[in-house]
Amino acid sequence: MASPSAELFTTRSGRVKSARGLARRNSRSEHRLFLAEGSKSLAEALELPGCVVEVFATSAATEEQADLHAAVLAAGLPWYLAADDAVASLAGAVAPQGLVAVCRFVDRPLEVVLRGQTVVICADVRDPGNAGTIIRTADASGADAVVLAGNSVDAYNDKTVRATVGSLFHVPLAIGVEPLDAIATARAAGYTVLAADGSGDLDLFSADELLAGPVAWLFGNEAWGLPAELAAAADHRIAIPLLGRAESLNLSAAAAVCLYASARVRGTVGA
Repeated sequence: MASPSAELFTTRSGRVKSARGLARRNSRSEHRLFLAEGSKSLAEALELPGCVVEVFATSAATEEQADLHAAVLAAGLPWYLAADDAVASLAGAVAPQGLVAVCRFVDRPLEVVLRGQTVVICADVRDPGNAGTIIRTADASGADAVVLAGNSVDAYNDKTVRATVGSLFHVPLAIGVEPLDAIATARAAGYTVLAADGSGDLDLFSADELLAGPVAWLFGNEAWGLPAELAAAADHRIAIPLLGRAESLNLSAAAAVCLYASARVRGTVGA
């Protein structure tokens, strides 16, 4: 554990101020660093060599997370004791967990992440909760990569990171590509591009033959869906059957339905 004589960082400490700057997207992009709050995020980030840079924690969190504290020190990384309000100033949550890690960006080039049987391309997804939930769902369903294309929300926004519940550190991620380029690159890599579209020409329940091969699922914006040019660029437009009176599914729910349909056909879940 940290020595009682260890320096206690405050909100005015230079190192805390530098970390707090990562709350701004331009600072995150410049330094390719972001903040990840909580023991779950830290534990998953430690599984990626070189991802964690430093950790700020309250004395209470240090006591509660003795195993993580030991793992951080064993990796030769700094664990800084900080006042409660100093750690809270780094956290975006309403109820801070008392522990925040500074991590390096985890995204990789598009060509590198296009591996495996199922990838997700999100075009202009703006809501951090939806983006984070899709990354988490991709992880849970065994998908191989997520691409946040176009004007999508920042993957390293604190709300997005929190919504992934650690899956950000599991699923290969590409960002900053144009949707049409992502579609073309996926197709060139051997994927069939399937646009999730309520007015699609094929029912998801009838799409098993397509789902048996490498698939890139294409999802659009929460409010207006897929623009016509993106839907037209896909190989097929797939509609999720609405069996009740609901007008539609929200984006993250639709992604879950489609990704688990792919997982079922691949045989990774269910029978």
